Amino acid sequence: MDFSTKLEHLEKRTNETVSTAKAAAAEDRQKLQQRMEQTQVDMNLALKDTKQRVEEASDRAQSSWPQMKADASNKMDDVKANIAKRRSQMDAKDAARDADWAEADAYDAIDYAEWATESAGLAVLDALDARAHANELAAGAGS
Repeated sequence: MDFSTKLEHLEKRTNETVSTAKAAAAEDRQKLQQRMEQTQVDMNLALKDTKQRVEEASDRAQSSWPQMKADASNKMDDVKANIAKRRSQMDAKDAARDADWAEADAYDAIDYAEWATESAGLAVLDALDARAHANELAAGAGS
């Protein structure tokens, strides 16, 4: 497997997210809502792809990763519901409280992404070690 390509894609997506966050921080609410709508469309497409891969992976894997991906998609549904709810809020105190929760969720999501990235790094090393071990055993069996 070419883990480098997948990790480079992850790095690219992370850089795009940083750029988007920096640009969005200076935008008005209307522009932010347009960005969120487009991001939701993009995420729905990614979610559909992820669900398909989870189904395929669950058939062949004994790993907890497919369930973690499914849990992440459920969390995304929660975020979408919060965005929809926010559009109907009128009370400033409720809106401020909602903003606090949204910021906390964003920090938690970033922490989770950091953990997932570190876990992915360990999983890649484990996969490379497992392949090297299998190759060594195969070479030893052939002698």
